Amino acid sequence: MPFDGIVTRAVTKELKDKLISGKINKIYQPTSTELVFTIRNQGKNHTLLFSVHPTYARFHLTEDTYTNPKEPPMFCMVLRKHLSGAILEDIEQYGMERIVTFSIKTRNELGDISHKLLVAELMGKHSNVMIVDKEKGHIIDSIKHISMAQNRHRTILPGQEYILPPSQNKLNPLEIDGEQLVRKLDFNAGKIDKQMVGILDGFSPFITSEIISRANFGSNEVYMDKFTEVQQQLIHHTYTPAVYTGSKEDFHVLPITSYKGEKAEFESANTMLDTFYSGKAERDRVKQKAKDLYRFIKNEKNKNERKLKKHLQTIKKAEKADFYQKMGELLTAHMHLVKQGATKLTVTDYYDPNQSEITIELNPNKTPSENAQSFFKTYQKLKTSKKVVETEILRTNEEIDYLNLLLQQIDVAAVEDIDEIREELSEEGYMKKQKTKGKKKNKPVKPAPEEYVATDGTMILVGKNNKQNEYATTKLAHRDDTWLHTKDIPGSHVIIRSREVSDQTLLEAAELAAYFSKSQNSSSVPVDYTTIRNVKKPNGAKPGYVTYDNQKTLYVTPIKETVDKLKKKG
Repeated sequence: MPFDGIVTRAVTKELKDKLISGKINKIYQPTSTELVFTIRNQGKNHTLLFSVHPTYARFHLTEDTYTNPKEPPMFCMVLRKHLSGAILEDIEQYGMERIVTFSIKTRNELGDISHKLLVAELMGKHSNVMIVDKEKGHIIDSIKHISMAQNRHRTILPGQEYILPPSQNKLNPLEIDGEQLVRKLDFNAGKIDKQMVGILDGFSPFITSEIISRANFGSNEVYMDKFTEVQQQLIHHTYTPAVYTGSKEDFHVLPITSYKGEKAEFESANTMLDTFYSGKAERDRVKQKAKDLYRFIKNEKNKNERKLKKHLQTIKKAEKADFYQKMGELLTAHMHLVKQGATKLTVTDYYDPNQSEITIELNPNKTPSENAQSFFKTYQKLKTSKKVVETEILRTNEEIDYLNLLLQQIDVAAVEDIDEIREELSEEGYMKKQKTKGKKKNKPVKPAPEEYVATDGTMILVGKNNKQNEYATTKLAHRDDTWLHTKDIPGSHVIIRSREVSDQTLLEAAELAAYFSKSQNSSSVPVDYTTIRNVKKPNGAKPGYVTYDNQKTLYVTPIKETVDKLKKKG
């Protein structure tokens, strides 16, 4: 995922065109690694995202919506204090580095004009965002604090002077010519792409490999020409933003001719980045929030699977119950033949049509009568245990199905859905309820199933967890609404809020049901549909569990683009 200096340059150019002279209206910090700014410019609101995530560090305009904490983090409050209502005057990239400075005009507590800098350094695990006093050059605060013990070159703490990261002494690709680059290359040493990365500022291996591919082991002049091609694209901001999908997914703003696989082009670098990172960043946020929950459910599932294995072994043993009854009856019929202290007795098997002989194993320390009673007791014990264990097997299988459903729901959950899953586990007695110290008990919040809009404008509800499923099916839906669910596959309850449903809407709702199920990545997924009147929740059933009849089945292949298109915009 090459968010390199070239991509940084393309994003910076687009932001300058859209945001300069804009007013910062809102500032949020959804997570410890993300900042969201709402900037009003030219009669339109723009949402600008900064992420210092070690894997997904980036900045770009976004259409995504974020769930914000009830209490803003300290850095968010500092940003609001200094930048709310401020005007964005300029955006500059430092050379070809992944360092971008936002120059902002604001007013201090006295109402006097003051200038601040918002500096974004997007360098993997070392990424950071700082607010700096422009006149003094001092750091006001940063999203990550770095002490002298962590970095000897510079300290990133409030009150410290802002110093740029150490220079790597690379050449600026906008200021040199092809001949200077070729003179720096050692063609005898090989690995030309890696040499270029070490020479050119802002060039990632993804781009240097592309230059090597275009040059195709040609002469020095060919390498010069291919570098000049890329350089001119950068100078004139001639970009072709695209996401490339093949053995792995990648993106860039320059055309990548060497990539084998499919290509999806975008109008802007910002749209490309928003599309590429959207699901990945969301999944990472969910993963972090649900880490302990996922592990807990997985452990519960493993415990139940071990229990099931033992129950099945007991059933196998119980299948021999009739044998012990038979031994007891044969021994009773031939008791007069048994000598005290005998270890076995061979008798005629009256139950065998051929009247063959059978040997009965005896305990020499017991009387013939006690041996017979021992066989009958074993028979009764196995017979009783079989009935009990068969009930336990049903219960254990239901438990495993329920836990599998919860795991599937975490896989498709948004960040805000995780709390409802956690709450459900507390209510069902699996987990202890989390205590909130010193806070008043809030009123219960009604579950909010996700809303989608079909092509013809019909509302479609999707439950992302059991609480949402149950609320949508039993509280929100009308008895004539259409209900959908993947056939025999863990997944969401989907409801079409209309009595009359077009074929197109039915297909779109079925795609949603397939997408938000365990078969999200499968094709020809079976989806049952029926009216709500045919859906029933059995007494005592777990949350979200229902039975239904009079259903029909259709087969669909879920496509993410369709799901994104149907999603109701905030």
